[in-house]
Amino acid sequence: MKTYSILFILIIGMHTITLVNVTVFNGEWNGIVLLLSSILFLIALVYFSIEHRVNRNRSSKFEV
Repeated sequence: MKTYSILFILIIGMHTITLVNVTVFNGEWNGIVLLLSSILFLIALVYFSIEHRVNRNRSSKFEV
C-alpha cells in the first residue's frame, strides 16, 4: 500500500473519531478522542518518517 493511502486512511480515522464524539456523545469524550487522535497522528508520523528514510537511502545508493 502506498504511503499516501495509509496517511489518508489515518486522517479519515481521526476525523471519524471526532465526528462520532460530537454527534453521538455530544462532546463528552473529548479527552479520549484527543488521546486517540494523538496516537493516530504519531503512527502517521512514524510511518511517514520510516518511508522517507527508506526512499532517501534507496536514492542515495544509486547516486554515483
